[in-house]
Amino acid sequence: MTIGIPRETNGEETRVALTPQTTEKFTALGADVTVEEGAGRASLVRKMAGRGLQAISMEMIPRTTPAGTISPARVFVIGAGVAGLQAIATAKRLGAIVEAFDTRPVVEEQVRSLGARFVKLELGDTGQTKDGYARALTEEQLNRQRDLMARRCAQADVVITTAQVFGRKAPLIITAEMVRGMKPDSVIVDMAVESGGNVEGSRVAQAVLVDGVCIIGYPQLARRVPVHAGQMYAGNLYNLIEQYWNKESKELDLEDEIVRGCLLTQGGSLVNERLKEVYES
Repeated sequence: MTIGIPRETNGEETRVALTPQTTEKFTALGADVTVEEGAGRASLVRKMAGRGLQAISMEMIPRTTPAGTISPARVFVIGAGVAGLQAIATAKRLGAIVEAFDTRPVVEEQVRSLGARFVKLELGDTGQTKDGYARALTEEQLNRQRDLMARRCAQADVVITTAQVFGRKAPLIITAEMVRGMKPDSVIVDMAVESGGNVEGSRVAQAVLVDGVCIIGYPQLARRVPVHAGQMYAGNLYNLIEQYWNKESKELDLEDEIVRGCLLTQGGSLVNERLKEVYES
């Protein structure tokens, strides 16, 4: 099997799906790895050095003793999927008081394990799909959710929304009225902005000021930290393939339900049922 890594065609993309470390692991499995020339060229600091700039990194400053303390920020995370859980963990590490909400009660334990408070809102039957994703809410449930969350947003310094539904427009969760009810200088990060947005007033690739609240709609936030984001993504890819790799045939185990669930094409045909539904609709 040959694993191919093409160069990103999006001019703003800075990440690469493979690192030298995961390349070595793939070759150790017996796979061939091919990387298109120019992959990753947009991500590092050599251009600054080549132009004679003096560049400093705040994260590289040696630790010092702080002269004082400030009150912790209050962060409200809406959606406890992969992105939401990472946002919770990061906010907690930075010392914030974190609350989180998800329509799936089953994720409460994961939220609490990260040290955040799970906000329980009674919405009736919500559940999740067989693949573990949140189901789309009815309009009545969405309206109830907005009413119940308005107070949480008003108390928060930072609101992070991550709610998306596969194959559909992202649900509108934060209305203009809720934005007006937030504290001046508070921040909303709309991580679903590319698929329609969870926040009324958010704009793709822009940070806009609405009634004193900064709404950040930057797409693909991982592009802004390409080295570490690339390392994490490459590690995920390796772990997925290594888990279902047949060392004798040097192929993936296509009988496994997880492999079948993420396999898109095979033998010249589109084989993924969820993707077929999207294309047909």
